[in-house]
Amino acid sequence: MNYAGALLAGAFRIKATAQRTNRSTQHWTIEMTQPNASGVQEVMLTATALTAVRRPTWGSEDTAMPSVALPAGLPEEKPMAGVEWVHRYDMRFVEGAFPTEWDGRGDSSLSRLWMRDMPPRGLDFCSLSAMADVFFPRVYLRRALRIPAGTVSMTVYFHADGAQLRQAGTGYLLGQARAQTFRNGFFDQTSQLWSEAGLLLATTSQIVYYKE
Repeated sequence: MNYAGALLAGAFRIKATAQRTNRSTQHWTIEMTQPNASGVQEVMLTATALTAVRRPTWGSEDTAMPSVALPAGLPEEKPMAGVEWVHRYDMRFVEGAFPTEWDGRGDSSLSRLWMRDMPPRGLDFCSLSAMADVFFPRVYLRRALRIPAGTVSMTVYFHADGAQLRQAGTGYLLGQARAQTFRNGFFDQTSQLWSEAGLLLATTSQIVYYKE
């Protein structure tokens, strides 16, 4: 997904086009448009989607879920006051919560937290996609400064099938996010999401703009 502009409150249109399909894969392009003040449709987002038939093969979990405290023993937090979307999730930080002091003394971009929809709902691909973007911009944590930042492009890879998502039910997911480098107004951010049973459900990558 490539974010071309900020979505406005109001109607929007999504067009999905199958560019090529076969017995194993489908390749789609997606465009979201919205009318501007003059009523002209403008592109707000572009995206590509690849779907594939998953066949049984050898497999290995090379990125194991970290050993962390269980969610029941951690307090629920609302990391950003005045931001509505945080009220849609039960978030319990293991480490790397939203800064409490904006003093420029941040020293790490790593966050680990348990999360689930609020109110709870059975996990599906829609909710998993949304939770892949729960993490606030890493530059906030790394620098402990309030600076403008926003995602420019984001990719989500699903590693689980529908049956495995149903097994996760309404339980918590463990999310981990960190940046690799901050440079010239952009940073990259990678994330992983595991079920409570330790199954890696999805991984994500983003490129994020920030302004000095």
